[in-house]
Formats: sequence, C-alpha cells, structure tokens
Amino acid sequence: MAKEVSTKQKRVYKKQQPVRLYAKGVFTGFRRSRTLQHENQALVAIQNCNDLKGARYYLGKRVAYVYKAKNTVNNTRFRCVWGKVINTHGHAGSVRVKFAKNLTARAMGSTVRVMLYPNKTI
Repeated sequence: MAKEVSTKQKRVYKKQQPVRLYAKGVFTGFRRSRTLQHENQALVAIQNCNDLKGARYYLGKRVAYVYKAKNTVNNTRFRCVWGKVINTHGHAGSVRVKFAKNLTARAMGSTVRVMLYPNKTI
C-alpha cells in the first residue's frame, strides 16, 4: 500500500535555462605591428581556450558581436555584426576574426559570441 501512495504524487520539474550554443570570447584589439594597425582583422580571446591546438578547433566558426543601440529598428534595440574566424594568433589561444563591417574601437574589451557552427568534424 505504501508503494502505491508514493508513486501517485506529482513530480516537480525544475525549469532549465536554455542551452548556450556558443563560446564566450573577448574582443581584445586589432591585429597590429609596432607601427601599423589592421582594423579589418580583430583579435578575440576565447574562454577556456589556452593553447594553439584548442584555437585551431574554432577555425571557420562564426562570430557574433551583439550590442545595444539607442534607436529601435525592427522592434529591437539590439544589433549584430557577424564575422568568421580566419586564423589563430599566437600560442595562447587567441584567434583572428574578419567581420562583415569592421568593429569599432569602442567595442574593445566587450564580449563576442563564438558560435559552434559550422561543424567540420561531422
């Protein structure tokens, strides 16, 4: 009898957060030498990516810089600039990203989303 009573109780389900399908990254600056700066290539440090081998996994992946603007366009104030990882940068896990429109210098230090697609391993 006691077993039947316990099975008839309602199950309580916890609400889950939506699954994050991107890795977080930080726009650290532009590719540069001592005297020249190339604004068409942005450097992004990806979270938990600390070596060259880990950075190679992200080659070809899409990157989104999402920011909030002042004016509403298409019922939203959020804007997005898309880019693509083109190469690695150094041995510490940074990557070079080419965006559709060059990122502004104001965006330095802000977060970007490194999407986990297109997946080349399938």
